[in-house]
This record gives sequence, C-alpha cells and structure tokens, in this order.
Amino acid sequence: MLQGFKDFIARGNAIDLAVGVVIGAAFGAVVTALVDNVLNPLIAGIFGQPNLDRIWVITVRAAEGETPATEILVGTVLTALINFLLVAAAIYFVVVVPMNKLAERRAMGEEPEPEAPAEDVALLTEIRDLLAGKKA
Repeated sequence: MLQGFKDFIARGNAIDLAVGVVIGAAFGAVVTALVDNVLNPLIAGIFGQPNLDRIWVITVRAAEGETPATEILVGTVLTALINFLLVAAAIYFVVVVPMNKLAERRAMGEEPEPEAPAEDVALLTEIRDLLAGKKA
C-alpha cells in the first residue's frame, strides 16, 4: 500500500493538484477583491446598499423581544452566483482558451504518425521474435 502511494507521488499528479489548489485559492482572493472593491461600490451607487446581500430580503417571522427576525436573504445567493460566474469566466479566458490555442498549434506542427509496417515486414518481425524466444 505504501509503495502505491510512493508511485502516486512520483508521477507528479499530487504536485499538479497541489499547485492547482494553491493557484485556485490565490485566484479566489483576486475575485473577492474585485467584488469587494469594484462591484460592490457600483452596486452601492445603483441600489443604495453596500452589496447585494440585503437587496432582496424576505421576512418570514418578525422579531419578538430578544428573538431576531427570521429572514431569507436572496441577495447573498446573487452575490455567490456573481462570484462563481466571475471565477468561471476568468478561468475560461485565462486558462482554457490559451490551452486550447496551444493544443491547436501543437496539432498543426505535429508530424503524422508513422504508418504501420507492411504485412510481410510485420510477419518477418514476428518470426524473428519467436526464433529469438526459442534461443533464450
């Protein structure tokens, strides 16, 4: 079991995954800064609220004494949706599109795969391999 883990680490997949997680966390900070410092001030200017969190509030039960009101904040879902769309768009335009273009360029410059050997050459190769196996 430990050998399998060592093989997994040696393949590099774990390192690629770790790099992706770190870059994703850093990218999340960039999107949060964009939302907090650019979009929310725009929203405040348009709607008179500091962000979308309290734009659409549905009160289910009014406050009673010390018990606060029960509210459904639809605006928080809109904020999360905007954050998701910003992250998805940025990843698409910054990562996916350039990688697709790179793959297209590689495909254009790639040499065609060598043709399979002729039938007689393949048969002679097979006979050679069988004879070499008998000697050993």
